[in-house]
Amino acid sequence: MGSPSEQSSFLFAPNADFIAELHERYRADPGSVDESWRAFFAGLGEGEAEVDAGPSWSPQNGAIPAVRLNGLGEAFALEAPTEAPAAGSTKGGAKPGKAPAAAAAAAPDADAIRRAAHDTLRAMQLIRAYRVRGHLLADLDPLGLTVQSKTHPDLDPATYGFTEADMERPIYVAGQLGLDTPTLRQIVTRLRATYCGHIGVEYMHIQDPAVRAWIQERIETIENRTEFTPEGKRAIYERLTAAESFERFLNVKYTGTKRFGLDGGEAMIPALEQILKRGGQLGLEEIVVGMAHRGRLNTLANFLGKPFSAIFSEFQGNPANPDDVQGSADVKYHLGTSSDRDFDGHTVHLSLTANPSHLECVNPVVIGKVRAKQTQRRDEDRTAVLPLLIHGDAAFAGQGVVAETLMMSDLKGYRVGGTIHFVINNQIGFTTAPVYSRSGPYCTDVARTVQAPIFHVNGDDAEAVVHASRIAIEFRQRFGHDVVVDMFCYRRFGHNEGDEPAFTQPLMYKTIARHAPVRELYARQLVEEGLLTADGAEGIVRDFQKHLEEAFEGSTTYKPNKADWLGGAWSGLTIAAGDDRRGATAAPDALLREVGKAISTAPSGINVNPKVVRQLKAKAQMIETGRDIDWATAEALAFGTLVAEGIPVRLSGQDSGRGTFSQRHSVLVDQETEERYVPLNHIREGQAAYEVHDSPLSEFAVLGFEYGYSLAEPRALTLWEAQFGDFANGAQTIIDQFISSGEQKWLRMSGLVMLLPHGYEGQGPEHSSARIERYLQQSAEDNWQVVNLTTPANYFHALRRQIHRDFRKPLVVFTPKSLLRHKECVSTLDDFTNGSTFHRVLGETAELVAGEQVKRVVICSGKVYYDLKKGRDERGLKDVAIIRLEQMFPFPRKTLGAELAKYPNAEVVWCQEEPENQGAWYFVDRKIEAALGEIKHRSARPRYAGRPEAAAPATGLLRRHNQEQAKLVDEALSVG
Repeated sequence: MGSPSEQSSFLFAPNADFIAELHERYRADPGSVDESWRAFFAGLGEGEAEVDAGPSWSPQNGAIPAVRLNGLGEAFALEAPTEAPAAGSTKGGAKPGKAPAAAAAAAPDADAIRRAAHDTLRAMQLIRAYRVRGHLLADLDPLGLTVQSKTHPDLDPATYGFTEADMERPIYVAGQLGLDTPTLRQIVTRLRATYCGHIGVEYMHIQDPAVRAWIQERIETIENRTEFTPEGKRAIYERLTAAESFERFLNVKYTGTKRFGLDGGEAMIPALEQILKRGGQLGLEEIVVGMAHRGRLNTLANFLGKPFSAIFSEFQGNPANPDDVQGSADVKYHLGTSSDRDFDGHTVHLSLTANPSHLECVNPVVIGKVRAKQTQRRDEDRTAVLPLLIHGDAAFAGQGVVAETLMMSDLKGYRVGGTIHFVINNQIGFTTAPVYSRSGPYCTDVARTVQAPIFHVNGDDAEAVVHASRIAIEFRQRFGHDVVVDMFCYRRFGHNEGDEPAFTQPLMYKTIARHAPVRELYARQLVEEGLLTADGAEGIVRDFQKHLEEAFEGSTTYKPNKADWLGGAWSGLTIAAGDDRRGATAAPDALLREVGKAISTAPSGINVNPKVVRQLKAKAQMIETGRDIDWATAEALAFGTLVAEGIPVRLSGQDSGRGTFSQRHSVLVDQETEERYVPLNHIREGQAAYEVHDSPLSEFAVLGFEYGYSLAEPRALTLWEAQFGDFANGAQTIIDQFISSGEQKWLRMSGLVMLLPHGYEGQGPEHSSARIERYLQQSAEDNWQVVNLTTPANYFHALRRQIHRDFRKPLVVFTPKSLLRHKECVSTLDDFTNGSTFHRVLGETAELVAGEQVKRVVICSGKVYYDLKKGRDERGLKDVAIIRLEQMFPFPRKTLGAELAKYPNAEVVWCQEEPENQGAWYFVDRKIEAALGEIKHRSARPRYAGRPEAAAPATGLLRRHNQEQAKLVDEALSVG
């Protein structure tokens, strides 16, 4: 039987009989009920309170409350019996018992018991109200600009029938707040100290009573504050000094230069130190940090330990990497770094993930990196690697990726054991005040959706900020759940150091101009406490200033000695070089057949859907005959051969287990029990794992997660699949800011594969086009690979070459829809083995006239090849050759030129299904022209055959689609 605090928050009529029964058991045998219930009944004295049902009690009517219970959890509410029992009325016999301190030594009468019970239950209501709403009265704004309410009806003892005369009366509260029989004034004093000081706590929305009980115990018995040792206080002051001095130094040396300083939020630095120190004591071995600009340089210097001289050198316009390292580079407040920190003998590795100006888009990237690192460390309880995300207030409330990332936090395929979210709450977003930038009272309200506890804290109380951060890491390590520290502070110099914030917030910045920084406030406190002298406090500032001056002098000759991008898990990999770069992707015939047997066999204990059984039999036939291997089987063979070779494979996306088009079925679901069976995990002993996760309905966060995973684990094949290719536009920020440009900006390779279903089948504007043109427009500097394939074997090799080369590049694959079951879109087993490899260009395979007599060469990519081939066969044309451009980027100019040279007298046509302003035409036309020029072909330029320019990707009318498709095929094949 649970205790009163575990059992319920409200006592109400339907459970009155339960309380009566429980008390009867107590009277017969006190040992038969839980210890806390024994204390409760004993504290009330041994006279019997009536237990009854009735209308709602109100403090104004003075009626005697009945005891009620429901199943929610913490405290008590009151209802009155329909009619107050007669004085002295009891139920059953009485036994001697111990009365509370306010009662007489002898057993009190029933009225006294009722009064005591009445007081207890009303007090418990008050206590619960503070737990729920006490944060509304917390003193959080350092600037004092927020109109702070001093009272709240739910937090007023009078609301519960207490008068001023009751304040000194002892009330039994069964150990709540760490008290047994305090006075009402003591109760209120402790409640206000715990919930209405410089920390406001939101946690009563959490449904797990054990979690709520832990938080209550952690904060209530110590009035929600830590008594720091003199050494601890000095450490906090030193970290505040480092944070403030660094910003002031930059402001003097580089006045007006953008640095997005931490000025006004310096308490974050000792808070991060506390997470690191306490985390190390609790088993933490690594922290992956993600944050935007605000305070980033300070975090790099004073938390991650990046040399001050390196940062000063970058301010002088020098690169962050050695001169021989290529790339576009990026502004200093976007860069990351890594280091090892040691606290009390615990070494913790720290890394800061590079992030663009798109603020919160780094969130899922960090989570994905952490998941990969946990897998590498075999960190099954997920306590060794921590994601730490540092947010701005307006971005946390305003950017949808925050909610998407939170939503993934407890999903099987994406779980990392909880994230610490630290919000630098500037109380403004650029120039927009909170009243205009969010609807809820707090910027952190979205975190309530995942039942994360939220600690709002005044950033001018450094000890409170450190205390809240300590609880945050303890909570995360214990419960494996997200937790938020929301530090209210301010920006001393506006959005950036070149901005004039008084244009839009004149009153706020008048206040800030008069407001002392947190270091100064804390120095005064320590002087008052006798822990420092005023001169001693300033001496610490002078010493750090001297350290910065020395680093500044050293920055003039500072040279980065290496780039850090090919260390750790990336050791052994190198920079991409050469042209063809096929890799050794063929698989032995025996291995292919071993994998083929596994993917076509279901154990006898699994009741497989009959339609899937037919697919499994078809796969078995493909492997046995070595013919007609379709797209999905080729993919499974690629995955299976990799995991058999010890290479993990991770695929995630909406409905990826089955596949959008019911083509994959890499998870077999028992039709009776819904038990899941993954054939690719049953190939051989000692194989690597194949993971496939049906993702939540998110593109932005899930793609960011998988990109982050690929950053940390280069020796796994990591794939993200869009349900349809155009769904990727919901993740365009991740594509633009990370996948397409991360190697150039930040020297961060990725081998991520993006699978984007594409093809025109008359299904309308949505889901036809994966917007090939967008990816090609972003293609430059060997940043990734873009393919639109026509054979299952080429897909097999494209996937395997992601791993079987000594470098990593993202791969964008426009995967088919109708071709998944096209009778001609098949390969033979020989195409997967015997030295076979990936082909960037596929030349003509049909028997035609001699090359000199070919009148037209049609170059195409993807599905339209089969439409062209069918049209040519129907017309009986022997003087039209079709060349397939399988890889559009990096563009295989020499290989394509060699194919075109076979047809020296032919007219050259580019054919595509997409409208002229979409698809690949605007990208390939000049490149084909260059290839023709190199071989001195008679056709100087290619002609275009395809749909005319259009705003929408495709028509929604099937009849029109068929007409358009027939027309473009006819144009492509027409000679002369």
